[in-house]
This record gives sequence, structure tokens and C-alpha cells, in this order.
Amino acid sequence: MNEWEWQLLEENVRTESIAIGGMEVKQGDRVRLRPREGGDIFDLALAGQTAMVEAIEQDYEGKLHLAVVLDEDPGKDLGLLRQPGHRFFFSAEEVEPLETAALRQPPAGRPRILIAGIGNIFLGDDGFGVEVAQQLQQMEWPSGVTIRDFGIRSYDLAYALLDGYDLVVLVDATPRRSAPGTLYVIEPDLDAAPPGSPALDAHAMNPVSVLQLAKSMGPVSGRTVLVGCEPATLGGENGHMGLSGPVAAAVDEAARMVRKLVGITRGIDRRE
Repeated sequence: MNEWEWQLLEENVRTESIAIGGMEVKQGDRVRLRPREGGDIFDLALAGQTAMVEAIEQDYEGKLHLAVVLDEDPGKDLGLLRQPGHRFFFSAEEVEPLETAALRQPPAGRPRILIAGIGNIFLGDDGFGVEVAQQLQQMEWPSGVTIRDFGIRSYDLAYALLDGYDLVVLVDATPRRSAPGTLYVIEPDLDAAPPGSPALDAHAMNPVSVLQLAKSMGPVSGRTVLVGCEPATLGGENGHMGLSGPVAAAVDEAARMVRKLVGITRGIDRRE
């Protein structure tokens, strides 16, 4: 498509969901890319990769396209700054649903659980929660458990907290002046926090600030638990990609802690 066509695509009203293979796919769902044979060579290079649906948009001919962001894209947490270079458009015939709204609906009586990895991958150990979330996404989970890498998208997480989850597990770097790599399990006490939500930083995410924001927007039901890790470095003045040795070594144990929390606190069977 040329620049004019892409502009028209951006200006069209977005669609809430689309049916693919008998499943409803909407914003936030994950898909595997299956570009059609004979298509654009750059699209073909992305074949087999997984991505998150950021929007469903209509082009000037009325055809629907899924705007996706690759799971492996290091720039996916840049917010609006990453558009349009980090978004790719595929038709419904070119994606395979991995995790859809329909699949996330648990059987009657089974709780809904959100596991949220948060942090900035460009600030050293602040990317801890993102790394844990990506590892957890490679595992099998019972229906009703949703795992998302929110990066620094504070407002996305705030809106997700209003979605009626029975349990929310936040995973983040948590400075508490212990040895780097030390893991914590904390239940945030919003009643003990200073009144008013601190301003949200476009380059960081404070879990308490996001929880306060969500509470100011509507009821936040269920239990919220934070699995935190003591960072060794937050990247310094110039930033830094990659976890320090002690924090990288804590990722596997943090993943086990999250699975234990989900399995024990809510009585959910786990599938290794």
C-alpha cells in the first residue's frame, strides 16, 4: 500500500472484534502470523512469529486488517512513539489465533486470573517483569488464566484491572534495599498509600500508582499480589538493555512462584 492508502487505513473506525476460524479475536489477543504465499517478502519473513493484536482496522475498500505488534519486538513498549514502524498489518486469513477472548472464558465456577508483567526493557533490571511474562507465555495454563506483557503501558493495565478478575498477579522490579535478585511476594495496601494517584510516567510504571488510578476509574475486585525482584541496576542515565546476572538468575524462580500462587491461592490445576 502507498502512503495515501495507509493514511486512509488509519482514519477508518476501528472494529471491536473479528471472527477467525470460528473464534472471536479482539484487541489484546495473541496470534501466530501465517502470511499468504506470494505475498510481500517482508511479511513472509515474519511467518511463524507470534504477535499481539493492537487494533482491527478497515481499509478504504472496506476490508478488515489486524494491526499487530510482534512479541519479540524490543520496541513494543515505546507507546505511540513506535507507530507506525513497529506495527504490521495482516488480513484475518493470515493469522492463527493463539489466545482469544473465547478461550479465556473459564468454565463455570473457575476464577479469572490476570498475570501482568510490567517494566521498561530499556532500563536494565526494570525489564524483569517483562522477561518473566514472556517465559510464562511459553507454558500451558488452564482456561481463565490470562498472561500479558504490559511493558510501560500504565493505562492499558489500569483498564485491565477493571475487568473483574478474581486474582491479579503483578510481576515487576521492586527496590527494597535487599541483595539483587531477592524475590518478594507483596499484597499492596492501597489504604495505607498517600491519597491521590501519583502522576503516571510515560517511561515507567509504578504498580501502586496504576492500582490507585484503576480504583479512581471504577471498582477493582478480587485480590492483587505483586511478585517483585530486587534490581541491581535500572540502566543508569543512558539506559541499558538486558538483565543483570542476579536478576536474570531469579527469572525461573519467579515464574515458579507465580504458578504456585495461581495454583494454591485459587485451587487451579496446573499443567506442566
